[in-house]
Amino acid sequence: MHIFKRASGAVSGLLKAAKQRSRQARFFNEEARDRVRALKPGDKLHGYTVQRVEEVPEFFITAAMLSHDKTGAEHLHAARDDSNNTFSVTFRTTPMDSTGVPHILEHTVLCGSERFPVRDPFFKMLSRSMATFMNALTAYDWTMYPFSSQNEQDFKNLMSVYMDAAFFPLIRELDFCQEGWRLEHSQATDPSTPVIFKGVVYNEMKGVFSNPQSTYMQEALNSLLPSHTYGVVSGGDPAHIPELTYEQLKQFHATHYHPSNAKFFTYGNLPLEEHLEFINSNLEKFDKITTKTQVPAEARWDEPRSKSIKCVPDPMAADPEKQTTVSVNYLLSDITDSYESFVNSVVGYLLVEGETAPFYRSLLESNIGSDYAPTTGYHNSTREAIFSVGLLNIRADAVDEVLKIIEDTIDKVIKEGFEKTRIDALLHRIELGQKHETSNFGFNLTVGLASAWNHDGDPIQMLQHNRLVESFRAELKKNPKMLQERVQKYLKDNPHRLTLTMSPDSSVAEERDAEEKDRLDNLVSALNEDDMKLILDRGAELESKQELQEDLSCLPSIKVADLDSSIKNEKIEITQADWSFIQTCDQPTNGVTYLRMASNLDGLSEDLMPYVPLFCDVITSIGAGGHDFLWMSQQQELYTGGMSASPLIIPHHSDQNRVQRAVLFSSHCLEKNFNKMMDLWTNIINSPDFEDTNRLSTLIKMCASNLASSLADSGHRYAMVSSASTLDIVSWIQEMFYGYSQVRTMKTVAEQTDLTDVIYKLQSIGNVVLDKTSLRLSVNATPSAMDRSVQGIKTFLGHIKGEVEMAPIFPEMDQIVATPHQTQYELPFSVNYVAQSFPAVLYTHKDYTPLTVLGTLMSRKFLHREIREKGGAYGSGAQLGQGTFNFFSYRDPHSLETLDVFNRCIEWAGDGKFSEEDVEEAKLGVFQKADHPVTPANRGQTRFIRDISDEMRQKNRDRLFAVNGDDLKRVAKQYLNPSKCPSGTAFLGPVNEKVRGNKKWSVVSEDDTTTEEEPV
Repeated sequence: MHIFKRASGAVSGLLKAAKQRSRQARFFNEEARDRVRALKPGDKLHGYTVQRVEEVPEFFITAAMLSHDKTGAEHLHAARDDSNNTFSVTFRTTPMDSTGVPHILEHTVLCGSERFPVRDPFFKMLSRSMATFMNALTAYDWTMYPFSSQNEQDFKNLMSVYMDAAFFPLIRELDFCQEGWRLEHSQATDPSTPVIFKGVVYNEMKGVFSNPQSTYMQEALNSLLPSHTYGVVSGGDPAHIPELTYEQLKQFHATHYHPSNAKFFTYGNLPLEEHLEFINSNLEKFDKITTKTQVPAEARWDEPRSKSIKCVPDPMAADPEKQTTVSVNYLLSDITDSYESFVNSVVGYLLVEGETAPFYRSLLESNIGSDYAPTTGYHNSTREAIFSVGLLNIRADAVDEVLKIIEDTIDKVIKEGFEKTRIDALLHRIELGQKHETSNFGFNLTVGLASAWNHDGDPIQMLQHNRLVESFRAELKKNPKMLQERVQKYLKDNPHRLTLTMSPDSSVAEERDAEEKDRLDNLVSALNEDDMKLILDRGAELESKQELQEDLSCLPSIKVADLDSSIKNEKIEITQADWSFIQTCDQPTNGVTYLRMASNLDGLSEDLMPYVPLFCDVITSIGAGGHDFLWMSQQQELYTGGMSASPLIIPHHSDQNRVQRAVLFSSHCLEKNFNKMMDLWTNIINSPDFEDTNRLSTLIKMCASNLASSLADSGHRYAMVSSASTLDIVSWIQEMFYGYSQVRTMKTVAEQTDLTDVIYKLQSIGNVVLDKTSLRLSVNATPSAMDRSVQGIKTFLGHIKGEVEMAPIFPEMDQIVATPHQTQYELPFSVNYVAQSFPAVLYTHKDYTPLTVLGTLMSRKFLHREIREKGGAYGSGAQLGQGTFNFFSYRDPHSLETLDVFNRCIEWAGDGKFSEEDVEEAKLGVFQKADHPVTPANRGQTRFIRDISDEMRQKNRDRLFAVNGDDLKRVAKQYLNPSKCPSGTAFLGPVNEKVRGNKKWSVVSEDDTTTEEEPV
């Protein structure tokens, strides 16, 4: 997987890692840390020498740095009382061209190794493991192989596969052709079909650059840091990927995948000594070498530079005349200076994050554009950090105006500085972030440390956030203008800055396709008869390898029989609050209180339903209680970790006629700030201010812009929502809220200059939702804070408006008749997103479990081979959703051919062309998801949101153990029969003439016209 770095807008490093912190100290067992505390610098352990041991109390970690004596490989171990252990090995990978060599190598090394010579052992381990995370990541200048697991034997199994893959891969030429690129007949074994480009990475990157924002971000990086590795496309430019040879790939592995160029990371409660012993047994075969992978500092410019590029027009843009993007990009300090990086990230955060940020007020509130430019924010993903700021979707003649605003805003900040309350709010967010837990702390930790450690920064120092904050406070007290001075130095007086402008051009897509055709024609025209025979033979050989039934006995595996037969119960209590109820869940939340409130939409008129997502987007970002949105935003920053609202469309677990349509309000805060948070919710619910049209216009444009840009990155999700939309009432509502029609709804809203009707709709939704009639609440907190939280909620309920009665959570709704449909959404993409859906069953139905297992079986045992390995798509799968069974493909060069694969997959499953071992592995995959760590913040939420009890979950688990191959054949035939079961199909992608010429298809084109179809 290639990591395309996006603007985070957060305090780099500190806030990213701080958001991962876990439980209160008293809940931690010290055994794992005590083992590491016993180590001293100079100690020898299994071929390693201990360099230092330090405490990181803010994260309950004891860290040890070690070096491998023979190769110089570095190792960081973070001992912590966490059973979800993590391993990673990271290599500094610095390509000097845009062939995508590190990205293609990342894929290829996972296709077989010396100890595990099967095809794609990495993917096959997904079905033989209980990993909570497994993947490989290619960034601009590093490649990482990380995994996490809660099972000790599984951890050892995965480490053996990862180590062998990284250091002893087979790197077979056929694997390079499959994963990277190749010339092959469109039908591999049919010489009468045309020769085309194929390859997983080739199609993946075509998909990446189908999004103009990805093109913009890549160009900004390449142009700001042009002299070395950041001047090329590490993931691969489709125009240059075919220049990569097999020999170059092998050479890159030899020079970059060496222990002397590696950094190892382990985390959790497993013994460090065992990790070192195993790793050393693999590294003994290597000697230390001098690596030449270091990235030099960029030569600084004497004067600023400018550049202009073109992009494909956005068919979903609210205003076709406003599709230009401009930003100013500044090169800052070396990221290995952890303190300077922290201060610069604070400056970046204060400049752009939140409604009271200077650039938010000057750029976004002006409504010149729809949102920040995609590069906006502080970035520490390159050796020297970058700060960028700009606007998306402006008029071409507004570029100079935007640049003037940026310059004036910088001058104003230098003169006036930042408000103390904003700095206090940021420090509060950092404190809260350190206490907030996510589900995979170790993985997030290794990714957060990767960039600076990759350039030989001190990873332990980067973990010690409290020292950074203390140093920051001390410097700010000594020099109150220190932040202004950073703005002066790094922005105002910095000549190393790039102004990048991107404008739409309708010829770009045609030129892109023509250039690809020319490259292909040039390569094919140079082929002689022997070359053509080689292509045909290689295609046949690759297809034969892909079809081969391999002996996988060399791969380690966890067995279903070894798993716990019981679920982990989530104890909740229900407290009555007059007409309503409060679900409470005592948890070790480290002094943080988590609140959810659900309010039913039952009673809302159907014409208002499409506007519920917009209501959710704006309700916590506008003024309320007589205060403007700036005051509300500031209070949220000072006293909460954020306040949000989102639509809930949940089918009843057992009754198809009952559906929950609701809005879920969520927030969390430090225990001491709970009453402050509830006061803010009181303001929002009792008296939201929808009348501030300038504010509302800003939020609408941002929402519409984000939805439009999400089509290229999440096209498979839009395809699945669309394909299921005519099969049941839940899917129909989900399409309205989350599908392509929602993108078009927001486009229409964003086009309106008079917001009177929109305001009326939002107020009408508020009259139903912002009412305690159907409000139910959930709180997760420490036992010591729970009573105060419940009392605070009761006080809150007494202060908000509404009738004193409780509406049903899952009211009855009329079902729709399942109707087949086939829809193509024509978009300016280079690849397709394909989906097909069938009606299925609900949670408590006896066939829910076998259908869930069937989805995993189909994904891993058939679709991966046919759609990714053979077809060259980046991804595919089958899964049971909320009442529908869905097939999908992602960044797929095919469309109708993929539908044929779906049908063949159904036949394969119905005929039982799988083994009992395949069934066992599919069940293990389902258990893997079911047993994923649940944070203290989220325990009990399955009951609160879905009304699924522990007893139901246990029954589902019992059924999962009992599922067999006959069950899977039966449900495949019963629910997925294309000739008997109604199904929906959707494509998102380029114009498809075969579809356009088929009257059974509805074609939604770029100009928003629709070709009428006949019923299928």
